[in-house]
Amino acid sequence: MTSLPFGVARLDSILDGGAPPGSVVLLAGESGAGAREFLYTSAAMNSLARADEELFDLYYGDLPEGARLPEAVHYLSFTAGRGPITREMGYTMVDEIVDAAIGEIAFRDLSAEYFQLSPIPRDWYEDETASITDLGDRGEYEDVLTAFGDYLSANAEGSLVCIDSVTDLVSMVSGDTEWSDIATVLKGLKKAAYEWGGLILVLVNTDSITDREFGALTDAAGGTFQFAWESGGSKRARTMFVREFRGVLSRLEAENIVRFETEIHDGGFDISDVRKIR
Repeated sequence: MTSLPFGVARLDSILDGGAPPGSVVLLAGESGAGAREFLYTSAAMNSLARADEELFDLYYGDLPEGARLPEAVHYLSFTAGRGPITREMGYTMVDEIVDAAIGEIAFRDLSAEYFQLSPIPRDWYEDETASITDLGDRGEYEDVLTAFGDYLSANAEGSLVCIDSVTDLVSMVSGDTEWSDIATVLKGLKKAAYEWGGLILVLVNTDSITDREFGALTDAAGGTFQFAWESGGSKRARTMFVREFRGVLSRLEAENIVRFETEIHDGGFDISDVRKIR
């Protein structure tokens, strides 16, 4: 079976190419511990492979045997558009990667659907302030979860999809939306992803949800990469471990790998060392 690369060279090599097609992977972690940087790197590197082969070879290298690139890269955000995300990517990796890759990434900004029922002024999340006539003609946007699902149904097949982030949905949990609805959407996503045959990465900040909510998300996803800060003496280090991932975790266990030490450099998120059972 061919794999879809995560876009993190050393990880893809260890996993014989990346993730099995049809996977939904939760990127869960503490603030700044590397989950967001992993998401940015995955989107950029998979796009760079098509946009600029020389740059891809310089910063990533050769694709592992048995790996195939996704047919397209889609980035969905509930609260931000192309501009802010592009700027954030520039904080994670060098500009030449971002400039080359960004044109190959399809962005879907769900801000309008997300904020429509909030007290936030429309001109804060729309490109142009709409007139009264425009508002009357347009009506209200569809529900954010419906818009989210419609976009995936139309575009996710064979693709890498980056979802930023489930944490934003926490504030929607109220009278009309319950946490169980969000977990159910993720379970439905896992079922659909198997048919689509792509790779879906879902970002979540564990500082913003309870242990019970995190458990529900972990159960709903096919795999979970957990990112954390560790202190050793006077230094702090970013680490990542695979909490659960059917079809992948067994490979790590066979090599006695228990945790990855990670870093952020010019090429984005990367693995700097592998901890094994001694």
